[in-house]
Amino acid sequence: MTARVLVVDDISANVRLLEARLSAEYFDVLTACNGLEAIAICERERIDVVLLDVMMPGLDGFDVCRRIKANPKTHHIPVILVTALDQASDKVRGLEGGADDFLTKPVDEIALVTRVRNLARLKTLTDEMLMRALTGRQMGLSEDAALLKALSEESGRVLVVDDDARSAKRIAGWLGTVHEAVVISDPKSALAKLASQEFDLMIVSLTMSGADGLRLCSQVRSTDRARHLPIIVLVEPGNEARLLRALDMGVNDYAMRPVDENELLARARSQVRRKRYSDHLRNRLEERIEAAVIDPLTGLHNRRYMETHLATLVEEARRSGRSLSVLLADIDHFKSVNDTYGHDAGDAVLREFSERFKRNTRGIDLACRYGGEEFLIIMPDTPLERACQIGERLRVSVAADTFLIGPGSGIHITASVGLATLERADDTPQSVFRRADTALFEAKRRGRNRVAANAA
Repeated sequence: MTARVLVVDDISANVRLLEARLSAEYFDVLTACNGLEAIAICERERIDVVLLDVMMPGLDGFDVCRRIKANPKTHHIPVILVTALDQASDKVRGLEGGADDFLTKPVDEIALVTRVRNLARLKTLTDEMLMRALTGRQMGLSEDAALLKALSEESGRVLVVDDDARSAKRIAGWLGTVHEAVVISDPKSALAKLASQEFDLMIVSLTMSGADGLRLCSQVRSTDRARHLPIIVLVEPGNEARLLRALDMGVNDYAMRPVDENELLARARSQVRRKRYSDHLRNRLEERIEAAVIDPLTGLHNRRYMETHLATLVEEARRSGRSLSVLLADIDHFKSVNDTYGHDAGDAVLREFSERFKRNTRGIDLACRYGGEEFLIIMPDTPLERACQIGERLRVSVAADTFLIGPGSGIHITASVGLATLERADDTPQSVFRRADTALFEAKRRGRNRVAANAA
């Protein structure tokens, strides 16, 4: 992926080296030679990740990071501290200043690209989330509870898979200060746990003695439920070949043994946030798609979806030679319901009608609200005779019981039904629907509350 990376270091040779490595991976690289220049660039330019050296004259990296994170305009830019310092206290200081991750000099090329790519993706998700929150506020909408939860720093659930009991206990203890950690010692149990419970992150040891951690990562990536679960692998130094294979199959990040507590917590935090943001955006996308094809009042598919689906089924039926029938139903005298009892009563009738409509459709059928008080069922593998039986059953279910329109208040409703089937080689979705509509008109002309069929 492409992203804009700001490299900050007072030593020009270090800047040129990092710039060359990142440019080779098609990142757009900007540079700064001191902290004040870096802060100004962050305020002026769109920056996706800051790669920030700690040891600089004047403002050191800790102070620069703190200022970037304290500024509302630059707060959400991920910062990676590049340090030769190995003291845990320095990493704690970086975390307290808002650093998102760490790289240790000399910078490993795999680590550099992995960290920058991970945080650039997180920045993209963060920008999208913040834009949605801002748009909602500008439109005067109340804050979406799901959005607020996603933007929060709420703890996540982490599955740790490691057959080294001491290592697993230590890692779970670190994670447990922020997250809920669950420890599993073998891949089979881990897959079973993932199938039954929700997690925000999985940490897998690639040095298990009795199992293949890489195979577990591959299996997780191939399952629908856990396909998008972030994975961090734990690797021994010198095992770069297995690490590269893990990254190629979609593992998100890694930590070298011996694992540093603060680095692991920083990476876990980033991956949990990324998972939360991704899930929220994916759910919203699914909701928008559903809203585009579902009638909000009745919960049935709408006319737009019906027309596309009918065209597909007609084509399949013509190719396979199988039967296909269409049922069009209309609530009799519906206008008088609205005029007499009001539109709330009319909506109650439409909702109850749709429930009876769904109860009289089979699993292979598609029930839709065509518009107003007209409803439609597309019935694959259904000849006209069988469609007539379904239509009659639907008509009876509508007329048999009263429709409640208020507490203790009900009215009798009937429906007229028209049917048509795919019969000719040159039939189209439009021709079949027109015949069903003609049959519906005939049912109404003959007195309503009846079923009529129209053959080609």
